[in-house]
Amino acid sequence: MQRGDVAKVAAIERRVYTMPWSPRLFRDELGRRDAARDRVYVVARRSGSDGVVGYGGLLLVAGDGHVATVAVDPDRQRQGLGTILVLALARAGVEAGCRSLTLEVRPSNEVACRIYRRFGFAPAGMRKRYYTDDGEDALIMWAHDVDQAGYSARLDAIEADLPGPAVWRAA
Repeated sequence: MQRGDVAKVAAIERRVYTMPWSPRLFRDELGRRDAARDRVYVVARRSGSDGVVGYGGLLLVAGDGHVATVAVDPDRQRQGLGTILVLALARAGVEAGCRSLTLEVRPSNEVACRIYRRFGFAPAGMRKRYYTDDGEDALIMWAHDVDQAGYSARLDAIEADLPGPAVWRAA
């Protein structure tokens, strides 16, 4: 993700989330990424265009990676883009030396939960009334031992199952 992507990312954010991040927050996050190197933000683009169709972010904290956000344009959902984005974030976390990955997700978001389980994330607890828009709890999930060969093999298998090559650049 580059600064020039923020307007398109924010437009998707508004369509996907009831409590969207602001463009300023995305710009601030990119600034922290550039200064501290403790964040990874990626985008998915339509082939042959600059049209952003999805994005994801990973925070790097003390050997762990925290998946902060993943979203796909509603018009492009159910095409494997969420899997590609999580794959990019997981690979970036492994490359950064993470031992574990974590995230929070709405239990009602069954599609996201299914994607995360595929990546080895397992439920580890709940954050009560985490989502302020409706009071829904957040399911806390962790994937441990992502620095081991077995996890790299899992990522390779997921990538091999994709309908086409997954190409990304984590900046």
